[in-house]
Amino acid sequence: MFILGVVGLLALAGYTLYLDRVVQDKFEGKRWSVPSRVYARPLELYPHKPLSPENLLTELKLIGYQPSVDGFAPGSYRRDGDDFVITTRSFRHWDTEEPARAMRLTFAAQRLASLTDAVSGKPLTLLRLEPMMIGIIHPANREDRVLVRLADLPPLLTVALQAVEDRHFARHHGLDFRAIARAAWANLRAGKVVQGGSTLTQQLVKNFYLNSERTLTRKINEAIMALLLELRYDKEAILEAYANEIYLGQDGNRAIHGFGLAAQFYFNKPPQELTLPESALLVAILRGPAYYNPRRHPERARERRNRVIEILWRDGVIERARAKAAQAAPLGVTPKPNLGSSRYPAFLDLVKRQLQQYYDDADLRSEGLRIFTTLDPVIQETGEQALSRRIQRLARDYGKRGLEGGLVITRLGSAEVAAVVGGRQPRYRGFNRALDIQRPVGSLLKPALYLTALSRPSQYTLATLIDDGPVELKQSDGTVWSPTNYDRESHGQVMLATALSHSYNQAAVQLGLDLGLRRVVDTLHGLGIDQTIRPYPSVILGSLELAPIHMAQMYQTLSDQGFHTPLRAVREVLDAKHQPLQRYALETEQRFDPAHVYLVNQALRLALREGTGQSVGQHLPEDLSLVGKTGTTDDLRDSWFAGFGSDYAAVVWIGHDDNSVTGLTGASGALPVWADIMQQINLSQGAVPPARIETVAVDAATGLRAAGGCDEQHELPFVTGSAPQDYAPCAGGAVKRSVGNFWDRIKGMFR
Repeated sequence: MFILGVVGLLALAGYTLYLDRVVQDKFEGKRWSVPSRVYARPLELYPHKPLSPENLLTELKLIGYQPSVDGFAPGSYRRDGDDFVITTRSFRHWDTEEPARAMRLTFAAQRLASLTDAVSGKPLTLLRLEPMMIGIIHPANREDRVLVRLADLPPLLTVALQAVEDRHFARHHGLDFRAIARAAWANLRAGKVVQGGSTLTQQLVKNFYLNSERTLTRKINEAIMALLLELRYDKEAILEAYANEIYLGQDGNRAIHGFGLAAQFYFNKPPQELTLPESALLVAILRGPAYYNPRRHPERARERRNRVIEILWRDGVIERARAKAAQAAPLGVTPKPNLGSSRYPAFLDLVKRQLQQYYDDADLRSEGLRIFTTLDPVIQETGEQALSRRIQRLARDYGKRGLEGGLVITRLGSAEVAAVVGGRQPRYRGFNRALDIQRPVGSLLKPALYLTALSRPSQYTLATLIDDGPVELKQSDGTVWSPTNYDRESHGQVMLATALSHSYNQAAVQLGLDLGLRRVVDTLHGLGIDQTIRPYPSVILGSLELAPIHMAQMYQTLSDQGFHTPLRAVREVLDAKHQPLQRYALETEQRFDPAHVYLVNQALRLALREGTGQSVGQHLPEDLSLVGKTGTTDDLRDSWFAGFGSDYAAVVWIGHDDNSVTGLTGASGALPVWADIMQQINLSQGAVPPARIETVAVDAATGLRAAGGCDEQHELPFVTGSAPQDYAPCAGGAVKRSVGNFWDRIKGMFR
């Protein structure tokens, strides 16, 4: 027996040493797999920024700011008409640390009129709000947590935690034998398990090192490891680990661990800002995250929370009046969590694709990345609402059921993607129509045709007449292709500007054949369409099947005066040590003359005011300088609209997933969505024409200079020196005056 006893003690000692090594290895090494977090763009604030008070308010709500009496608490604001007081939270951006700051903002005429420090009154030139977290890229185990230090938690939270879960935490050494005896007696009297005697240290060991199986071996391991953990590490380290490890709920297939993430998950705020009733609720949830889920079982959760508050009062931690006020407070839980794998799944799809395209795969496998994107949450919400409302209205008023849609919004100048909507149910993680739908784009390609022509100002101007007569082309299989205009009419000789603004198909085909189809294809590639394009005549009329993201690249180049920059959704990626990952370079290249692009864009402006988009375009504000193009495919299957204003470009598609007939043109389906979006997000004045542009009045019938006697005349832009010199017959007296002026100049040369 002695020998067996010695052997047993040696075995126990050896096993204890093994468990000690397990405890140390994980507690001192990498304790958790931390997911990568994806952020929207931070809202930049500076004097005279185009920004409405309503959009600022939307942004504040999205990032979890709360209204308060004075706006001086971190993460709070006060609004008084067009005046705001906001106290920001500190945040580490990719390039600098932004400290918490109280600021005063005044708005006037949809602009930020002034920005000052709310304490000192000194003017501020620029600051950024912290960005909204829009998604998470999970590790393999699907667990999630926001790591916090004990100092980040409200003191009352940790006090309540110990008061409810382990009253003797500060005094025991891993095991509380009095609690074990008390629980055993209660369970014996009840005839079932009604109480547990585990300490916080034991709970940490169970969650951190072991599994939840109820076996004697696991309980022995738990006890030994709890004693070893207390022997090796101080109480603060153990409590901090517990605060980051404890399970507090479920978000779909993602487990919520730790108080840091739970504060965001339930209250949309960092843990530092938790109030007494909110802290008590998190402690209450610990007993059973599903049973006390405050979103599903609010009364049950309230009762348990109030019990936690009562314990704090009983222990003398808080006074009676404060306890009663906390118990009377609402739960304060947000209606639904705005975390999850992504609030904006369509945009996150684009982020993941660009990460794979522009970053090294080995770097992306690092945990705890912070991915800063270009998404503008206010513009994203605007796009989602506009698309959903229009599809609902088409179903309600016109019986058009089962419609779907997709859209992409980009920022002029930077080529940053501000929003991506993948369908009428934007939160649904399904087929992403903005990126993956492949449909004929119709007349959205026509600007490339006209840019090809206008890049030769000695041959073509917006006033050049082209033939919009019938076209018949014999195909290789012997059939004859005879495209017609939408109105089934031929219009004879028309100006280029008219042909584009009214989207005449016959004129477009005639022009494309005259220019050469390969030249048109080269222009499409230059504008950013990277797909293989066969030089068939049908390409001129948009037979090419593309997605909204592809058309967004093309119209981005048009909006940026011929400068091509690859669309980007990712601004910067930082590793866990806040160091930027190396990315493959994105280059901006001037591919077209700004003057030639300007001519095309002005014709597109006419299209919106007088041509295919006039049903909606005539009602849009003139000062926004909006331009755009409708796209309608054969048999009215797809409805497209693409265009831009002073600040943003957008492409909208509406159709059926099964490619059935919608009965919608580009003007009746996609255009109203586009117009609704653009009126809300374009707040600046129109762009200034580039150099080498002059404006001349021309007669629509002849393409020559016009004067008072001409019935239909247009003010059109021309590259300097390319405008028509002769007057139209309708100009009448203007011609005589021109001749007289000419001879007067000649005579003057000989005086």
